[in-house]
Amino acid sequence: MDSSQKGALMSNESTKDLSVMVLKQQQYKKNQPKFSSTPEEMCNQSRCLICKGNNSCQTVHSRTKLMNTLIGKGRPHEAQVIFNNLTEEGHRPTLITYTTLVAALTCQKRFKSIPALLSKVADNGMKPDSILLNAMINAFSDSGKVDEAMKIFQKMKEYGCKPTTSTYNTLIKGFGIAGRPYESMKLLEMMGQDENVKPNDRTYNILIQAWCTKKKLEEAWNVVHKMVASGIQPDVVTYNTMARAYAQNGETDKAERLILKMHYNKVKPNERTCGIIISGYCKEGNMTDALRFLYRMKELGVHPNPVVFNSLIKGYLDITDTNGVDEALTLMEEFGIKPDVVTFSTIMNAWSSAGLMDNCEEIFNDMVKAGIEPDIHAYSILAKGYARARQPRKAEALLTSMSKYGVQPNVVIFTTIISGWCATGKMDRAVRLYEKMHEIGTPPNLKTYETLIWGYGEAKQPWKAEELLTTMEEGGVVPETSTTQLVADAWRAIGLLKEANRILNGSEEESELDQKFDSDKMPVQSLERIYKKQKLSASHSNVLQIPDGAVAHPERTTNGNIRSQMIVKVSDNMRNVTTSMFFVRTRSSYGVQPLIVSRKQIQNQVVRPFLDCCRVVSILC
Repeated sequence: MDSSQKGALMSNESTKDLSVMVLKQQQYKKNQPKFSSTPEEMCNQSRCLICKGNNSCQTVHSRTKLMNTLIGKGRPHEAQVIFNNLTEEGHRPTLITYTTLVAALTCQKRFKSIPALLSKVADNGMKPDSILLNAMINAFSDSGKVDEAMKIFQKMKEYGCKPTTSTYNTLIKGFGIAGRPYESMKLLEMMGQDENVKPNDRTYNILIQAWCTKKKLEEAWNVVHKMVASGIQPDVVTYNTMARAYAQNGETDKAERLILKMHYNKVKPNERTCGIIISGYCKEGNMTDALRFLYRMKELGVHPNPVVFNSLIKGYLDITDTNGVDEALTLMEEFGIKPDVVTFSTIMNAWSSAGLMDNCEEIFNDMVKAGIEPDIHAYSILAKGYARARQPRKAEALLTSMSKYGVQPNVVIFTTIISGWCATGKMDRAVRLYEKMHEIGTPPNLKTYETLIWGYGEAKQPWKAEELLTTMEEGGVVPETSTTQLVADAWRAIGLLKEANRILNGSEEESELDQKFDSDKMPVQSLERIYKKQKLSASHSNVLQIPDGAVAHPERTTNGNIRSQMIVKVSDNMRNVTTSMFFVRTRSSYGVQPLIVSRKQIQNQVVRPFLDCCRVVSILC
């Protein structure tokens, strides 16, 4: 091991040690931002002599660097704890530290805590600079909270900071995200009145995107005309934005005709332009024009990339045209394009959605044999398929395989596996996995908690589902209406309507059960026996209905009569693997007609006998 490798290893180990220290501290105190200190308390906390002297403190510098590292690793909550510890130890954060904290709060979606930072900066004897203010504006704009962003914008003049073109562009983008393009246009007018700023090509392209998002293509073209009138020529980004809007509107033929306009204005189409058009045709099911345009790319001087072929493959899979998939794969070889992880994942997803996990596994194994390392998306497809097939043990085993390839499991894959255990009634395994998330520093999100709550509802343990409301709030996750509805459904499922109404009404009154029983003296087993005596007329609501987002239902019904094989040819001269894939039809059919059952029917009838032979889809009515 050379010196650079040793240095990198030591750096990783030191970061890990500091992170472990942070996790230990989290066990002793609540991990909420401490922004309630008074100015006098802040002054008392600044005990570091270096910080008091307004000199560069090495501790502040190193902690700020660590905060950035933790944010980059997807652990912003720990970065926030580092900041809290820094102030508690008597150090004075710099403007860079505060800007980093804004990034950490943004990642956690804790936007309400951001404005208070301005007064804290002032309490520390500093004045916010344009970098910090722009970071705050960017945080609110990207989240669609443009009214808050505008409040920060108005304060820029108070602090003597001049807004830049980038500041205006950020706000214009924010109003676009919020679906308010008319106000984006007002900002363009404001720029015209400000001598210090001038709209650039990015300004106009953001405005065009805002109108396209609202499907107001006529207004988008008006912005293009304003762009030309200001002396700025539309570029490839401009035309790609318009092309994407046409394609998303089911008018890919109009997107293709834009290429003539691009040639007239001496703008050359790029790979993205062609990818948008081919993807548009594929989504429309127009594979003939998609394939035709692939050959046209040669005339345009654009070489096809893996994205183009992956769109073709998905398009053919969507219409179950196995010959088309085979042709696309053959063309990949002819063009010298090697299948990538997305190519394999696209085919895997088709089998996973069809419930054919053996085929899905086969594609995964062929990908590994081809020397292509699986990514988090490939593993997510497997996990989702296993959870849907009620094989959570296989889903959890993926975590070991992921570590082999250096793939860090994220909150999505953990939640997916947890949903698998919940669906099979193994709540102890689900909770164990939830605890593991904390151990490795992957904080649960709203979907994680809602999945566990749903699981406890299915297990007829609504008191545990309710306990999670407190747990998630302590972890900084705010329950939504859907969360409390799940808890109420859990109580309703065992016939306790008063408890369900208490949850829905947000009542702080003591639970009906707490009034009757002393939970400290009565064992859980006794409570369970009492619950079992209740009327269970609603006990079968939400049958096999995993919360949305945990394990998505197949986007389309596949006839399932396709079996795939991938023939891997390994070159003798190099490790690169040329992979060709072809599909063979078999006679066996895996199609299952879903049984549609209304919520009222589920509440009034016991549908358990159907669970072994069909899939139940719950619909609200």
